[in-house]
Amino acid sequence: MSLIGKRPITIPSGVEITLQDTLVKVKGTKGELEFAVTPEYVTVLQQEGEVVVKRKGDSKEAKAFHGLTRSIINNMIIGVSKGFEKKLEVIGVGYRAAAAGKKVTLNLGFSHPVEYAVMEGVLVEMDKENKNMIIVSGIDKQKVGQVAAEIRSYREPEPYKGKGIRYKDEFVRRKAGKTASK
Repeated sequence: MSLIGKRPITIPSGVEITLQDTLVKVKGTKGELEFAVTPEYVTVLQQEGEVVVKRKGDSKEAKAFHGLTRSIINNMIIGVSKGFEKKLEVIGVGYRAAAAGKKVTLNLGFSHPVEYAVMEGVLVEMDKENKNMIIVSGIDKQKVGQVAAEIRSYREPEPYKGKGIRYKDEFVRRKAGKTASK
C-alpha cells in the first residue's frame, strides 16, 4: 500500500470539490483547478469532509498512480486555498531583473537582455525591499515550479563566484579558483 496514497485529504473550509466520472474539480477563494484521473488504476471518493484515493489493483502502475493522484489533488486543494510561491535571487554585478505585466526582462551579462514571457495562471513580480528578488506565485504548483525553473535556467549559479539566479534558500557549493604555480 502506498504510504502517501492511503492518507485521506481533509477539505478545508472555503474549498469545494466536485467529482465527475474521471474529472476532479477543486474550487476555492483563489481560483479553480481541474484534474483528469486515470480511471483504470485509481478511483477518487468524497466522504464526510475528506477525499480518499483508492487503487484498483496491485500492479506497479496502479501503485504509482495511487500516490501521484493523491499528491496532485492535495496540491490542488492547497493551491486554491493558500497558493504557491517560489522566490528567486539574482546575484552578480550588473545582473538585474524587471517584471512588467506578463513579461520578465533579465540582464544577466549577455550582450542583450533576456525577455521571458510568463505562462497563463502565474504571477511574477519583484520584491519591494530586495530589488534582486523575483517572486513567482500562483495556484498551480506545477506551473509555478516550471516558470521558476525556466527563469533560473537562463543563468544558473556558478560555483566560483556564485553569480547567477538561484532559489532563495538554495545552497551553492563554492569551489576554489586556480592557484598560481611557483
